Amino acid sequence: MENRFKIILTLGLIFISMITINAQKQKMENTALLIIDVQNDYFPGGKMILENAEQAGENTKRILEYFRKNNLPVIHIKHISTNEGATFFLPDTAGAKINQLVLPEEDEKVITKHFPNSFRETDLLNYLQSNKVKNLVITGMMTDVCVEATTRAAFDFGFNNTIIGDATATRNRELNGEVVKAAEVQRSFLAGISALGNLYAHVINTKEFLSK
Repeated sequence: MENRFKIILTLGLIFISMITINAQKQKMENTALLIIDVQNDYFPGGKMILENAEQAGENTKRILEYFRKNNLPVIHIKHISTNEGATFFLPDTAGAKINQLVLPEEDEKVITKHFPNSFRETDLLNYLQSNKVKNLVITGMMTDVCVEATTRAAFDFGFNNTIIGDATATRNRELNGEVVKAAEVQRSFLAGISALGNLYAHVINTKEFLSK
């Protein structure tokens, strides 16, 4: 009798687990991960170091591992600077390489861009549409430049966006001779892009996303 109870309990747990996994897959259907410009120049030793780049990179890695585990599409965006006077992400330099925390696997799409907006003069839109992607989970750098430009463009193209706030990073800015701290820039831009009822994007953190 005891053994029969254990068998029934085990089968019940397996059944519940299968339902949970299936529900999670349905919830993430038509969803892709967009990793924007997580490249060496933004990390210590690079030419354009960001505040908390390593932490943001680690969190991006955790999100990436989730997508890989669940066989969900991943797109890596890599910026190569071609504009005159550029000082980082220069062609054929170590700083322009994607950081080892999130190195692409063979079956993951890599798109090279030359502008902050990842859709501009790239095949990103065509790739997402051809793969029936409707929802984007967005991570990367810099929060107030390429992440914001790409997110707003994605909204205009009809995508539902989620930004993993602590998987993004920026740096101090200057306005009218005054320094605006990176933390303030980060907070303000994430607040702005999620304003009006998460119009452009819903902003959550890594822990919240992974606990869904």
